[in-house]
Amino acid sequence: MPGENLSREEARERAELLSVDGYEVVLDLTSAVDEAEPSEGPRTFRSVTTVRFRAAAPGASSFADLIAPSVNSVTLNGRALDPAEVFDGARIALADLASENTLVVDANCAYSRTGEGMHRFVDPEDGEVYLYTQYEPADARRVYANFEQPDLKAPYRFEVTAPEGWQVWSNGVEESREGLTRRFAETAPISTYITCVVAGPYHYVTDTYTRGDLTIPLGAMCRKGLAKHFDADEVFLVTKQGFDLFHEIFDYPYPFGKYDQAFVPEYNLGAMENPGMVTFREEYIFRGKVTQASYERRCNTILHEMAHMWFGDLVTMKWWDDLWLKESFADFMGSFGLAEATRFDQAWVTFANNRKAWAYRADQLPSTHPITADIRDLEDAKLNFDGITYAKGAAVLKQLVAYVGREAFLEGARRYFKAHAYGNTTLQDLLSVLAEVSGRDMAQWSRAWLQTAGVNTLTPVATYDAAGRLTELAVLQEGDELRPHRVAVGLYRLEADGTLVRYARAETDVAGARTVVAELAGLDRPDLILVNDDDLTYCKIRFDEGSLDTLRAHLGDLTDPLARALCWSALWNLTRDALMPARDFLSLVLAHAGRESDVGVLQMLHAQALTAVTHYAAPERRERGGRELAAGALHELRLAEPGSEHQLTWARFFAASASSEGDFQLLLGLLDGSARIDGLDVDQELRWDFLLPLAAHGAVDEAAIEAELARDDTASGKRHQVRCLAARPSAAVKDQAWAAVVESDALSNALVEATIAGMQQPSRRDLLTGFTDRYFEVIEGIWARRSIQIGMHVVKGLYPSLQDSAATLEATDAWLAAHADAAPALRRLVLESRDDLARALRAQSRDA
Repeated sequence: MPGENLSREEARERAELLSVDGYEVVLDLTSAVDEAEPSEGPRTFRSVTTVRFRAAAPGASSFADLIAPSVNSVTLNGRALDPAEVFDGARIALADLASENTLVVDANCAYSRTGEGMHRFVDPEDGEVYLYTQYEPADARRVYANFEQPDLKAPYRFEVTAPEGWQVWSNGVEESREGLTRRFAETAPISTYITCVVAGPYHYVTDTYTRGDLTIPLGAMCRKGLAKHFDADEVFLVTKQGFDLFHEIFDYPYPFGKYDQAFVPEYNLGAMENPGMVTFREEYIFRGKVTQASYERRCNTILHEMAHMWFGDLVTMKWWDDLWLKESFADFMGSFGLAEATRFDQAWVTFANNRKAWAYRADQLPSTHPITADIRDLEDAKLNFDGITYAKGAAVLKQLVAYVGREAFLEGARRYFKAHAYGNTTLQDLLSVLAEVSGRDMAQWSRAWLQTAGVNTLTPVATYDAAGRLTELAVLQEGDELRPHRVAVGLYRLEADGTLVRYARAETDVAGARTVVAELAGLDRPDLILVNDDDLTYCKIRFDEGSLDTLRAHLGDLTDPLARALCWSALWNLTRDALMPARDFLSLVLAHAGRESDVGVLQMLHAQALTAVTHYAAPERRERGGRELAAGALHELRLAEPGSEHQLTWARFFAASASSEGDFQLLLGLLDGSARIDGLDVDQELRWDFLLPLAAHGAVDEAAIEAELARDDTASGKRHQVRCLAARPSAAVKDQAWAAVVESDALSNALVEATIAGMQQPSRRDLLTGFTDRYFEVIEGIWARRSIQIGMHVVKGLYPSLQDSAATLEATDAWLAAHADAAPALRRLVLESRDDLARALRAQSRDA
């Protein structure tokens, strides 16, 4: 048996043979609260699954999926099978199938500490136990026996026995209760990866959504310890706004009955679109003051997951090749919904500056792939939840709306839902309906945008007459695949009042290597030419030299927030591509970021500035660059309106860039109250933000960190404490952090992530030099032994990127050469890290 992985070919063969009529899953979760840990092996729960399915070829053989420590019994069509003979730890062999079959599997499944399968969390604040499931792409088999692939949809009935005093939820409504056992209504046909169970003493709030004759019961839940922070009314408001919009534009009623939303601990993702039972990371419940950008991100995620009820849950891709059919659409609809239905009407600014930065990075890695990807197996699928599938796909859909028109796009979606409800689709199913409603050649568009990889660069080239008027403006396109782009080109000039405003705009189709924008000929010379104004297409943009000079002096004077966001994004791409020295980008941030009105863009600039100092600045310039950033941050912090979100954003950036004794003394003073900045409320989350750099620079000791945990003895506090402890500048501390992550599996997924983040502090690169060889010695074993989620944390998080030298590149290349047969997903992670390091070295050379 091939083990836990599943290939596309195996899935295709099984789908051709089998069709599933239904599941009954019975779970006994009472063991979750047993005080004693098991003497051997993991803590387990009993899982009994009954599957009714048909086989197209009687007498054929197939297999069911199950990952469990032990199996008590397997019965196929009333015939008892020996678990020792048919179960190999990941699959159950099924021979001599009948036309109609019933499989019953009684297993002991393991609770998880990695966020995969049935995750068990013990709240350090009150000792309460909380459970939830997370399956995508293929971890339902850790909870019950099944056929784990998206195109074998079926209805499900769940029955769950839970400890006294607990609440339990699943995809369907609770239908009956007897003692500690709840039985839930049968679901519509759905895929395994979106089934769900949430159980525990959660704080639960209810509401109702109504639209005409449609009534949807709403629920929202979180741990009891977070109840005092839970703004459920805001969550329900966004939920209702989303339902209003999607019912209006999709013309297909929400198909899954109730709509619960659970905010759960130690979650690996942002959220998951389980129909009727959406799960979110609990960090979306804010324990302290946050900016509107944080609320916007949460709102986007709520709408993203709601869009999945149609794109992904009602209509599901046949295999993970077409993951974009759900994720790209949901990512697009998140921003679309924000702009159309909520108070966040500037959502496309965030999209242009933030989401697309993720896409640009992913599309320039050696692992870049077409939006419709070649997904050979489940490990490939796990890594394909990336910036291309999400953000590039969403950007391309935004381009598609410009290409076919908004109404044609939405009418195509409506017909797609009605034609394929509760079924599975491929790329061609969507293209055919879009071609039908738009009259456009979707095959050509798909070949250019969905079936090729890489990002194009668009550059303006202008010529002028003696009077300074434009005689010709052309757009040059570069890239391996020259695509058709619907773009707007904006001309901007400096006004007498000092503002930089647009005075002309032309929308055109760019095709091939050179396109002339005839509509703009004869106009006065602009101070700034902005290609892809209004962000209609997916591309990197460049500037002519005059425009670049204008931005250096007047970027903060650009009045339109979307235009500013696009310029900042382009300047960052120039820096990443080693076409602009890092010091120039940092100078632009110091000169103009203080005038940025959009706090989400400002937060992105802060993150990029820190990356520039840490990775792209020439080594001899890092210390000076860091001091300049900290000084600039403190200057803007003191200028910011007291109590404003900009003040909070600059306070966090000051802490993150702090590097001098004076900086540390101010942070210590803000913590103990001896220093004060008018309007700045140093709440618990901000205290931890201040404590991390102090720990990393040795300005506080372990006792101070433990004292802070005593103030905040919660799950969130524990993560912060672990991060701060691992950040301390000591070789012994770094060894302890390494051992905790690499040599032990005792830490949960959240604490593994926190330990790695603390260990990898750039302030003391010298303390990490000894880990390069150790990293390459252990990663193949880590990948083989640990779950894929933990493997990803370790391989990505512990890559020696702070040892930024040619020697680290050579060590990486040596490992790749010696491990040509390593798991492709592992090699991909190493190749991506290598590419980031090579890019950093090129940027350092440019900065020098």
